[in-house]
Amino acid sequence: MYYPFMLFNESTDHCPIFPGLRGDPFVADLSWQSQLLESSPARDQKAFQKILEKIMAPNYLWGFSPYLERRDTLLADCPQMAAEKRFYHLGMDIIVPVGTPLCAPLKAVVVESGYEAGEGNYGAFVLLRHDGPNFAPFFSLYGHLSRQHLPTEGQALEAGEIFSKIGDFPENGNWFHHTHLQIITEKGLAEGYLSKGYCTKGDLTEMNALCPSPVPLFRR
Repeated sequence: MYYPFMLFNESTDHCPIFPGLRGDPFVADLSWQSQLLESSPARDQKAFQKILEKIMAPNYLWGFSPYLERRDTLLADCPQMAAEKRFYHLGMDIIVPVGTPLCAPLKAVVVESGYEAGEGNYGAFVLLRHDGPNFAPFFSLYGHLSRQHLPTEGQALEAGEIFSKIGDFPENGNWFHHTHLQIITEKGLAEGYLSKGYCTKGDLTEMNALCPSPVPLFRR
């Protein structure tokens, strides 16, 4: 069995990444047609964070931005994406306050735990490998974390165990407060998708085999 179908197997211990999220989420539209981005320069993420907090404060404790969202406007000033027109988001952005702990959704081993420098990159990040008797191995990637709260490479984690926290400026790549959750298959990892959080329009037909939707892994 392979991801995500094993998540529906009762023998799979599947836990929330952020336990205790309450209420409806705020859906943050960061697409190329977003009205939300019209309120601040696309790469002024501190200003954008204040906008998010003002909008969310009365009614929302958390939020998200979608998988495969097209983000030309947001990424126009990021040369690593703009040069190749890699504008389609391969992760699910989960918006929670800075310092919020992250928990392993499944039993895992920390494959990589490090820091990707550069404006618009992951900042502090963690790559977990998930394997079990009932499913083929796959990986979950978490970006924009706290550099001071990273696990050790090779560390084994139980499902539900805390392994990191949400990072602040600039340790998280200078982004608003969230984590980029991305699924990477073994084939996707071999093709370099650890360092690719976005793809081109032409790549979309291959994504289910390389970086399938992370939404099934996410639980409240």
